[in-house]
Amino acid sequence: MIDPTLKRSLGQMIKGVQVVGAAHGGVSRLYTSHWVSQVAFEEPIVMASVSPKHDTYPLMVESGVFTVSILAADQVMEGQYFSYPGRKFAYVADEMVAHDDDGLPYVPNSIAYLTCSTFERREAGGRFDHDLFFADVTSVREGRLGEPPLLYSARHGWRATGDNARQKGVSIRDQLLERVAAAEAAGGTADES
Repeated sequence: MIDPTLKRSLGQMIKGVQVVGAAHGGVSRLYTSHWVSQVAFEEPIVMASVSPKHDTYPLMVESGVFTVSILAADQVMEGQYFSYPGRKFAYVADEMVAHDDDGLPYVPNSIAYLTCSTFERREAGGRFDHDLFFADVTSVREGRLGEPPLLYSARHGWRATGDNARQKGVSIRDQLLERVAAAEAAGGTADES
């Protein structure tokens, strides 16, 4: 059992919301996630953390391919719809699902839609309750890139990207570099605290 303070603290982490989808054998499924991350700068590689209990999971394993639809801030309904197994909503929202030329499902009008090819899967076991799928992004379809993304935290729920954290025209990096220069000019080193 996780400590309540630790759970509340982890719940402060806010992440972008994606819908992950897969298809195999004529069946397609999608689910809402905020556990998809870019994990490399040099290569277009993502990692998705997926529960083996989810109905999308076996399709991802069998096909070796999955999609990631990055949701915009105005797509809370899509995020909510796919956060439950579709059967609970009696699959009433067909308009929230489109299929590409290869039959892979994605969310229309999302910020962007990625096709990902799994090259490694670390299976759940021991302390882990989710598998980690590492995948190359093999294609991207641009959607509404100018829109703010939908965010989620367990503590605060659904959120839209807000105002800039930095004041316009003020460079925090430049301020820090000035401090480094001043420390070095005073005979100190840049790595002293």
